[in-house]
Amino acid sequence: MSRTPRILRQPNPNFRRSGRPEAGPQQRVVIDPGRSAIAGKYFLSDVPGATVPASRLSTVLENIEQDKKLSANAFEYLRQQGYLALLSLASGESNYQEFSNLARVEQGRRESAAAEVRQKEEAERLRAIAESAAKEAARTAEYERQRRIQESDPKYVAKMKNQRLRARYGLDQFIEKESFNRLMGILHRIDGGARFSDEDVLWLTTEGSDYYSDELRFEFHSREAAFFVTEFARTRDPWNAVNASGHFRKCDRSGAAHELLEGVSLEGLKSPKLKSAVRTTHGGVMRDLGRFDVALRYGTEAHAITDSDFRPCTLLGAVNFELGNYESARDWYAKAAERGASERSIDDELRGIYMRADKSKRDEIRAFLIREDPVRYKWAHSLR
Repeated sequence: MSRTPRILRQPNPNFRRSGRPEAGPQQRVVIDPGRSAIAGKYFLSDVPGATVPASRLSTVLENIEQDKKLSANAFEYLRQQGYLALLSLASGESNYQEFSNLARVEQGRRESAAAEVRQKEEAERLRAIAESAAKEAARTAEYERQRRIQESDPKYVAKMKNQRLRARYGLDQFIEKESFNRLMGILHRIDGGARFSDEDVLWLTTEGSDYYSDELRFEFHSREAAFFVTEFARTRDPWNAVNASGHFRKCDRSGAAHELLEGVSLEGLKSPKLKSAVRTTHGGVMRDLGRFDVALRYGTEAHAITDSDFRPCTLLGAVNFELGNYESARDWYAKAAERGASERSIDDELRGIYMRADKSKRDEIRAFLIREDPVRYKWAHSLR
């Protein structure tokens, strides 16, 4: 005949679960109302549900601790979960001492089983890591093998060289099929140290103008400057110094142009055209360097030498315009136009000055240009 599944509180430390007194203070159980303490008391601290509020196991333990009668479902739950020692205690078949001996064994088994599971899971995790690392190593090895094969392919080598050349000269954009070979031929030649041929420059400034990048222009003027410097050193012909300086200016090396022209003396030069060219070019260099007083002086000297040449007039127009002497600049540009300077070249010069100016200066320039000719200088409205 089974006993009633009922647990009583133990105000009497010598009270047994069977309901009979038991001798000896060693049997006393100290009750801690905290869930962790309760779980520990019943050797279930290794079971997470024992300390989770409102969980089934926690509720059963609280009922046992409070000496409440357990339901048949609760007994069945303990049986199914394998908490046989607790089942025996709750049903009154064993006292706490007997329960604790059995519960320790059960807990040890659970902990051993849990440790075994953790070991298996860890072993599986390490196996998965090793397997993933092996696969990645295999993929990397295959990638490297394919890369070596590809990089030894002449077509691939040529393709990569073309890409590097295009990137070096700012030509990452799409290149039309009919222009590709012509352009790459130019790039390969200059990469090999050659100068731009006249045909190359003609093509780049006409049909291939979409591919005449800033980098290519810089390279062209740098190489031409170096060529004419060498020629000047060889021949001492001042025209070579003038040509070299013109190219130096176009690749932002006006300082080098100034040093070169400083070595050219006008004394002994018989040609007025050459004298004017030296002074005009040097005046442009001084303008680049911000030495406007010298630029004006050189431009005035050049105009006095060849008053029919538009170039000194253009220089004086530009310097005066940058200094804010707009009326004087207008007169000099008018003289330049009378002597053969194109309207387009003058407007390009004015646009360049405008774009380099700060905002307040731009407003001033725009107002003057619009007063002069609102149609011709309508571009000043959009370039604010």
